[in-house]
Amino acid sequence: MNEPASAHSEEPPSCSPSEAVKAFRPADRGYWSDVPDTDWNDWHWQLKHRITTLEQLQRLMPTLTPEESAGTRLANTKLSLAITPYFFNLIDPADEHCPIRRQVIPRIEETNTASWEMTDPCGEDTHSPVPGLVHRYPDRVLFLVTDRCASYCRYCTRSRLVSNATGYDFHPEFDRQIDYIRRTPRVRDVLLSGGDPLLLGDAKLEHLLGRLRAIPHVEFVRIGTRIPIFLPQRITPELCAVLRRFHPLFVSIHSNHPRELTTEVRDALGRLADAGIPLGNQSVLLRHVNDDPEVMKAHVQKLLMCRVRPYYLYQCDLIAGSAHLRASVRRGLEVMDKLRGHTSGYAVPQYVIDAPGGGGKVPVSPEYVLSRNNDRVVIRNYEGRIFEYPEATDGRPLFKAPARIEEPELVWQPSLVSRASHCHSAAMSGITFIVDERSQKTAAVIDLRRHSRMCEDFSDALIPKSRAGEPREPQQSVRHRLGTRGQRHG
Repeated sequence: MNEPASAHSEEPPSCSPSEAVKAFRPADRGYWSDVPDTDWNDWHWQLKHRITTLEQLQRLMPTLTPEESAGTRLANTKLSLAITPYFFNLIDPADEHCPIRRQVIPRIEETNTASWEMTDPCGEDTHSPVPGLVHRYPDRVLFLVTDRCASYCRYCTRSRLVSNATGYDFHPEFDRQIDYIRRTPRVRDVLLSGGDPLLLGDAKLEHLLGRLRAIPHVEFVRIGTRIPIFLPQRITPELCAVLRRFHPLFVSIHSNHPRELTTEVRDALGRLADAGIPLGNQSVLLRHVNDDPEVMKAHVQKLLMCRVRPYYLYQCDLIAGSAHLRASVRRGLEVMDKLRGHTSGYAVPQYVIDAPGGGGKVPVSPEYVLSRNNDRVVIRNYEGRIFEYPEATDGRPLFKAPARIEEPELVWQPSLVSRASHCHSAAMSGITFIVDERSQKTAAVIDLRRHSRMCEDFSDALIPKSRAGEPREPQQSVRHRLGTRGQRHG
């Protein structure tokens, strides 16, 4: 006899964890359930009632761990604590590893600094011609508007100045910043950031945008913000009316996990999109937050449903005290390998490392080009299948078709037969040796889904190598949590 379904089940049995987390849900009111809607939906009220002290945090979340308590006690010496009531209600108080919680609750690990970590990992201060302006790339500048945010991310790359906890004492000088842009004709793109530019009032933001758009060589302006995620109440019709006057204007939001994309956030992003503003998202790869392929796929797909194009996935910068939140580059490449081809191209962001010390963004991606020589490029697709693309010796297109194109997955290497003894088990190594009945040639079929690193000289042998020269064993699978509230998933 079948057991009756639990009355407490939130999802039908057929609903996968990734599909469940893609559902749009409103944020709870939690401890603020008696607050009138007019106050709760007022962004000024949200800012005024932010959680900023250990006492508030302990009262609202008695499950605070010793590491979190100690970290919060010291937070104001590095990066202040601030969480809007709206965003606080997305935290699962029963789950110490809640992906929302890890992003905004301080931990004592923030006081640990490795020798390679930096206070200014992107070298912004060394590329600053005037205070508050960073000119690292030839045709664009970063315009720092404020040092304040609605809530503070514990991995913030500008924690040296944001919140002023370290005494950086940042004061933007709009006149000098705008004058530099006016005197530098090669600057065609201005990115407003901070802190968060959307914390400015409508009138002040309108005045700043107007001054920038009055410069003839400024072609378009971008705004980098996490306000739609931390404080969707700020995205008012009045704000959207201001922004739509300054097209072309782009907005880059910052979201890391699908649970951040609530109905309130979806509606706020919809108001921006309806104002004609192109929306992109920049995520940071974070350990136990979004360093899981299923979590990331659910997130990018949910972003598209919010009319937001995934833009960048950043490797976490080497900011001092962030080691406990940094996932490895290897893990980032694994995540990207599970996106390309496995979901819509529009959903695949560009994975980048901001080169430490000010080298700028460097794109990194899984290896899809296996070999290249004068007459062909050997590539693999998302399934691990191998293909050849013919080219002329000088790189020009071929006008005469090759006499024959071999089956791309079979790479003829007679020398591989003598090396077969090195392959202890075809099942374990992912290498299968077969004989083609037509040509009687021996072929090595490589399962690239199990081997991502290939030997450098494709013409010599297409066998994955370990450092010792033996065939590489497949990597062990690693369980990662999806981060659905109060549950763990393999």
